[in-house]
Amino acid sequence: MANNLQATTTLHNGVKMPWFGLGVFKVSEGDEVIQSVKDAIRAGYKSIDTAAVYGNEEGVGKAIAESGVPREELFITSKVWNADQGFDSTISAFNTSLKKLGLDYLDLYLVHWPVKGKYVETWKALEKLYQDGLVRAIGVSNFQVHHLKDVLEAGSIVPMVNQVEYHPHLTQTELHDFCKQNKIQLEAWSPLKQGQLLNDPTIVAIAEAHQKTPAQIILRWDLQNEVVTIPKSVKKDRIISNADIFDFQLTEEDMQKINELNKNERVGPDPDNFDF
Repeated sequence: MANNLQATTTLHNGVKMPWFGLGVFKVSEGDEVIQSVKDAIRAGYKSIDTAAVYGNEEGVGKAIAESGVPREELFITSKVWNADQGFDSTISAFNTSLKKLGLDYLDLYLVHWPVKGKYVETWKALEKLYQDGLVRAIGVSNFQVHHLKDVLEAGSIVPMVNQVEYHPHLTQTELHDFCKQNKIQLEAWSPLKQGQLLNDPTIVAIAEAHQKTPAQIILRWDLQNEVVTIPKSVKKDRIISNADIFDFQLTEEDMQKINELNKNERVGPDPDNFDF
């Protein structure tokens, strides 16, 4: 189990992915993203998650270049945006992302959303990028069970990761079970439900018992559920405190209480019903 910030899970192709990382969704290009990525790397983070649509890949790349940490010690994720889906356009979008990041390979590349009529072709483009050695692992984001089944049927490679909205109000048990059966690592975005869970009485009580913050309790719950997590923050002290979750363990009773908070409630779009 994850017992430090550098701890990794092994994806089904043998690549090691950190259990914990920094997400940069809605972090502004330029100084803000450069500073937050540098702060995270200084604090011991190895995994940084961006996407073409975030518009901050250049800043992430600059921070990586200036961090002084060898490239092979870092785990960098990006994603192909919906407007670029399809085989040739995905290859082209990947090359653009790589150029913006200033890197010669990615550790993980994801299909950002299951765009109807396009995500299978897009997946085939990712398989090619993987086979060409340009990316160490490939996966999907916001895929439900039926989307995953389509890809498993049409493709030749099982996705290594599925990054989805995941938090105590949206535990996605069926999806998580399906991913486990197929050796697809589940990864959480919006693990704190954009801050909406931080005042939940159950979580607050567990936090007090462990002398931790509510955010730390939720992030620890992710890890003990074997879900990779990438909380976003631009504040240095928050980046550091989010990662201070390796010196305690939630009890089975704590885990059960948090699991029971599920309402199947999303803060982001529904993967079966989005129009972007």
